[in-house]
Amino acid sequence: MAQRRAGLMILLKVNILAILISFFNGLFRRLLNIWVKTDVVGADDAQANGLDLDQPIFYALPQRSYSASLVLDAETRKFNLPLAMEPVEVGGIQFKNRIVYLSRSEGSWLRRRFTPYLHASVPNMLKVCQQNPHINVQVVPVNVFWGREPNKEKSFLKIWLGDSWAVIGPIRRFMSILLNGRNTFVNISKPLSIQTLLAENPDMESNRLIRKLGRVLRVHFRHTRSAVIGPDLSHRRTLVHRLIRKPMVKAAIEDLMKEKGISYEKAAAQAIKYGDEIASNQSHSTIRFLSIILNWVWNKLYNGVNVRHMDKLKDIYKDNEIIYVPCHRSHIDYLLLSYVMYKNGIVPPQIAAGINLNMPVLGPILRRGGAFFMRRSFKDNPLYSAIFDEYLHAIFTSGYSTEYFVEGGRSRTGRTLKPKAGMIAMTVRSFLRDSHKPIIFMPIYVGYEKVFEGNTYLGELRGKAKQKESVLGIFKTLKDLKKNFGQVHLTFGDPIELDDYLESHNPGWREQDHGPDFRPQWVKPVVNSLALEVATQINKAASLNPINMVSLALLATPRQAMDEKTLVQTLNLYGDLVNSMPYSSFTCLPKGEGQDWINYSENMQAVERRKHPLGDIISVDETQAVMLTYYRNNVIHVFAIPSMLACLFINNSTMKRQEVIRFANTIYPYLKAELFLHWQDDEIEAVVTQWIDLFIAKGYLSENGEYLERPAVSSSNFIILSVLSEQVIQILERYYIAIALLQRSGSGTLNKDSIVKNCSLMAQRISILHGLNAPEFFDKSLFRNLIDELLERDVLTLDSLGNILFAHKIENIANDAKVLLDANLRRSILQVTLD
Repeated sequence: MAQRRAGLMILLKVNILAILISFFNGLFRRLLNIWVKTDVVGADDAQANGLDLDQPIFYALPQRSYSASLVLDAETRKFNLPLAMEPVEVGGIQFKNRIVYLSRSEGSWLRRRFTPYLHASVPNMLKVCQQNPHINVQVVPVNVFWGREPNKEKSFLKIWLGDSWAVIGPIRRFMSILLNGRNTFVNISKPLSIQTLLAENPDMESNRLIRKLGRVLRVHFRHTRSAVIGPDLSHRRTLVHRLIRKPMVKAAIEDLMKEKGISYEKAAAQAIKYGDEIASNQSHSTIRFLSIILNWVWNKLYNGVNVRHMDKLKDIYKDNEIIYVPCHRSHIDYLLLSYVMYKNGIVPPQIAAGINLNMPVLGPILRRGGAFFMRRSFKDNPLYSAIFDEYLHAIFTSGYSTEYFVEGGRSRTGRTLKPKAGMIAMTVRSFLRDSHKPIIFMPIYVGYEKVFEGNTYLGELRGKAKQKESVLGIFKTLKDLKKNFGQVHLTFGDPIELDDYLESHNPGWREQDHGPDFRPQWVKPVVNSLALEVATQINKAASLNPINMVSLALLATPRQAMDEKTLVQTLNLYGDLVNSMPYSSFTCLPKGEGQDWINYSENMQAVERRKHPLGDIISVDETQAVMLTYYRNNVIHVFAIPSMLACLFINNSTMKRQEVIRFANTIYPYLKAELFLHWQDDEIEAVVTQWIDLFIAKGYLSENGEYLERPAVSSSNFIILSVLSEQVIQILERYYIAIALLQRSGSGTLNKDSIVKNCSLMAQRISILHGLNAPEFFDKSLFRNLIDELLERDVLTLDSLGNILFAHKIENIANDAKVLLDANLRRSILQVTLD
């Protein structure tokens, strides 16, 4: 009886203790929640994270921390996950809670350190799984960051304000929560399966399995910390002074001393000056301030940021050096990606910015936000080039992600510009020097429904000189904050692994001698090819918005106007083509259908509605038409192949199927070069065949034996073909202008620059005569790219003086143009060339 009473008393004490612990945990959790505001990644979709809610779940924290445990417990309650701090029974074994720790703190309250620690629950978790094969215990790694900051500055306050690589004690942790609790970030990662660990190591002893699990978790926590708060960097001044001690910089300093006849001190001072001009000074407080400002800006200026396929980044960013390579549409691009990274718990990248942005007020803010500045050209300045090379190498090898724009400058026409390979070349050279950490290029497509610099671009497209960036210009743009700029669409594309790319183009590159300056001969063509691949992958990730769709349809009409019902039908048919034969796996339509897109464009003031008793007319004025070409050009490549196919049947009622395929094989390389299409030359026949079959199924073409026939000119299907053909017809017209001019001038009479200039003048004249509201039609860079492609394919060659030579191949191209282009337009082009 006495024993029974004693047992009951013990049980009562245990229950009371459990109730008290639960009560105080709940009390402290609620008190902490009053102050702490969390940003959580990984908890909203358990299944997407690979979490099986029907199997036991435990949570792993990198250190024993009561405050972090309370935050974790609160988040599990918020997202309906198994409660972290409640007791649980698994396989007949009772656990006090679901949290395991990988280290514990030791030392005094003022000086603390963490030592590896085997939590008592881990052996029991392993035992449960060994004895019960049907039970799969999942261990979910969780990081709690009280603010995020790379540990680089000497300010004592900054060490308190955010999580860093330093170990802090209870007093400083309390201050960290007090000062930075409103900026708490919780990262919940994919679970580790104990049964998978057992299956992969069937003969390993239990103690070794436990130690291996601990190692795997610790490596994971270290990579997550580096990805979220950034690597441990030195102070900026130390980094800059370290650059001048690098061999290539020392050699450049010695060359400058000999060339200028100056002392080492002066040459070294010049090198340090260059380093100060270049180097970023990333500051957590500035990034946090910018995140608050940008939150307001996105809500004020835009209707949000639509981010797609970020899972492609989250799968790779922790274990690799990421080079973000977005298209460049606006100055907003500099801030957009950093904002998206920060909001998703990833440390913002170091950003390559033009030196023109290093102006008073804005420059220091951008520098502290992670921007490093570069001059437009520095090939004639070996010392600056060496400093810049070494600075980039320091960033890459320290593990910091980087962002740069392969197009060089912002696109004024909306097209993806031909990439400049300079930054990619420096990246490759750095990788040849030190390839211990894999480098991955992450192409990113950015699409705006209304670009912030629209009015500026409009002026430049009409011939005005490019406006120089200035502080006054920044204040002038503040009035635009009252306007509605729609949504921003940001899509992460397919990553490009540099190691694999180099191996595929130059097998065995690691074992080769790369020379003292890491510029072997094989690198240049590989870099140029890689630059084109980056631009191609950017376009492959394009997403469509309502402004894009309406622009494609309206600008294909002679007067940029269309009956509303006809426009709705055209837009729906465009959407049907995208759904039936998407350009890539990334291609997606905007929400709604044709009528919704028209209404949205009208609300965005991109189009005008003219009321009429027989049906409203949707149109654009001259200014709107020029601006809409920008948004059309963003996505014109999505419809390039069906548009090319439609062109063949606007001027030809019937054609043999094989002849259509032959034309496609001839034309495609030049479309690919201008629009960065993703199919290889040997793939295009199959793609065109698929489109022909789709056109037949939709009624846009019919098949009669070996012949393909277009619909009647008076039919609605012919109108669709006509509208569709307009997407690439101007590219083909430019193509014919260049060929006609070469034929008129004769072989060996003009150099490349003269041909490009004359082609641009001819195109400009034709655009005036035919009322074309597309300034890119006479863009010199497009003609230059066309001539380069003709040279690369040996249609043209250069003599010793640089003059262009050609033979019979050009006659074949001219004959093909007769099939593609309208006779009146061909006569007009020939008339201009003969004037």
